[in-house]
Amino acid sequence: MAKEVAGLIKLQIKGGAANPSPPVGPALGSKGINIMDFCKAFNARTQDRAGKVLPVVITYYTDKSYDFVVKTPPVPVQLMEVAKVKSGSAEPNRKKVAEITWEQVRAIAEDKMPDLNCFTIESAMTLVAGTARSMGITVKGEFPGK
Repeated sequence: MAKEVAGLIKLQIKGGAANPSPPVGPALGSKGINIMDFCKAFNARTQDRAGKVLPVVITYYTDKSYDFVVKTPPVPVQLMEVAKVKSGSAEPNRKKVAEITWEQVRAIAEDKMPDLNCFTIESAMTLVAGTARSMGITVKGEFPGK
């Protein structure tokens, strides 16, 4: 018989760096989940992506057991990594902080595709380009999907 789902917890944790301090400890402890067990499992699964911010969705059950799914890094984090900037622009419509190419946008879209609600790579690329624009990052050239 299937376990009864009690709820979901969504967190963003750096890969290989989960520890019982906030935000992980309070979020899991209040639900009765073994914090150290989760931290060890998460760190083991994400040691190849150490230092990158990774969204994780934890499904916990009524018997205090849990499963978790690690997703790909958020688009803004990937854009800042590709553009080599520390943060987006405070005024994205006036002050641009970097430029990227459509090939870099395509690489991010292909990496993020399983977590997006897009059916084609072109629609995923427009989504990534829109995020870049809202961060003050300019995409050089013409959109290749036309």
